[in-house]
Amino acid sequence: MPDENAIRSAAREVVASMTGAPVSDSDPLISSGLIDSLSILKLISKLESKLGIAIPTDNLQPDDFESVDWIVETVQRVATAS
Repeated sequence: MPDENAIRSAAREVVASMTGAPVSDSDPLISSGLIDSLSILKLISKLESKLGIAIPTDNLQPDDFESVDWIVETVQRVATAS
């Protein structure tokens, strides 16, 4: 399992590629419209590929991806090595 810094770095990179601009770790992504709820699956897929992990989506909510900080917490909570 990647450490927090690796997850945070990957999340920043994926979010920046999806929004076209860097964002701070606490910036709202979904509620601000930077990422829509349909893009969350794309974000998850990119994170899984970049980090070599699996992120089960069974019990996840869009709010789990509201910011880079939340993405890091969510990945640490649910990800498994693939």
